[in-house]
Amino acid sequence: MPYMKKVGGKSVRNYEKEYQEYHADDKQKKNRAKRNAARRELEKEGVVRKGDGKDVAHKHALSKGGGNHRSNLKVEDKSANRSFKRNADGSMKSETSKREKKRGR
Repeated sequence: MPYMKKVGGKSVRNYEKEYQEYHADDKQKKNRAKRNAARRELEKEGVVRKGDGKDVAHKHALSKGGGNHRSNLKVEDKSANRSFKRNADGSMKSETSKREKKRGR
């Protein structure tokens, strides 16, 4: 992770630096607001509820030009939406989705 610091010989996550350099950015604040709005929209429809262990995911990611249209939203289990497949050593297998591999990206 890029936001790590050494404390007593151990690497720990530096949340303060991560917030200052990433989460505090205006673009990231707008993306977070879009994700929250998408969640609220599906809560109003009754598709998800607070504490249900589900995430509202974007089929086409916001970072790749996707929007908050209802047709671009899907409900996924948190573990499916927030993780990547990993190798035995904990490193990510691939950051490229199956769809992107088919397109040759």
